[in-house]
Amino acid sequence: MKLQLPTGAFRAYLFDCDGTVVDSMPLHYIAWTKALGEWGATFDEELFYAWGGKPSREIIADLNQMQGLAMPVETVAERKENLYFSLLPQLKPVPEVLEHIDAQYGRIPFAVVSGSNRESIVNSLTAVGLLDRFQVLVGHEDYTRSKPAPDAFLIAAERLGVAPKDCLVFEDTEMGIAGATAAGMASVRVPPPLERRNGTAPAALA
Repeated sequence: MKLQLPTGAFRAYLFDCDGTVVDSMPLHYIAWTKALGEWGATFDEELFYAWGGKPSREIIADLNQMQGLAMPVETVAERKENLYFSLLPQLKPVPEVLEHIDAQYGRIPFAVVSGSNRESIVNSLTAVGLLDRFQVLVGHEDYTRSKPAPDAFLIAAERLGVAPKDCLVFEDTEMGIAGATAAGMASVRVPPPLERRNGTAPAALA
C-alpha cells in the first residue's frame, strides 16, 4: 500500500514516531502488558491502539482510575520503557513512510512529534538508523497539553521555522490526526500493520 499525500507544496513534514516512522506499536503493547501485569492491571488491545499518542504517565493514571488501582506512575512508566528498550533489536521502520522520508530528505526539514519521551524517540530512531534525518524532536517533555491538542505540532513548526499551513503531518492515530487538524495542518493517516498489509485503508486525510 502506498500513502496518498494531499495536494500542496509542503515546506516541512512532521511525523509521529511510534506506529508512523517505526513499526513499534506491537512491541510497545508487549512491554505494556508485562509491566502492567506485574501490578494486576490489564490493558485491552483495542484501548491501547485508541490511546495511541497518549503519554505513558497519563495511560497509567487513567488505568489506575478505571481499574481502582494505585500503581506508582513513575515506577511503572520506567519499567515499561525498559521493557520496550529490550525489544528494540526487533524494530523496523514503516516502509510506506520511509519511502516519503527518503524522497524528501535534504529538500525540506523534518520533525518528530511524539507522545513518548525524548529518550524513547532517540532510541527508536537510532535502532532503525533514522535519527539523523530529523532536525527537530518534540517529546512529551516539551508540551503540557498532549494530542489531540495542537500544542506539540505548533512547537515543532515553530522550531523548524515553517508556518503550520505549510506543514504535512504523518500520523497513525485519530488523536494525532485531530491534533494536526487543530494546528491548521494537513495530514496523512498511516494505517496500522494489518491494514497496510491488506491494502484496505483510506490513506490520506486533508
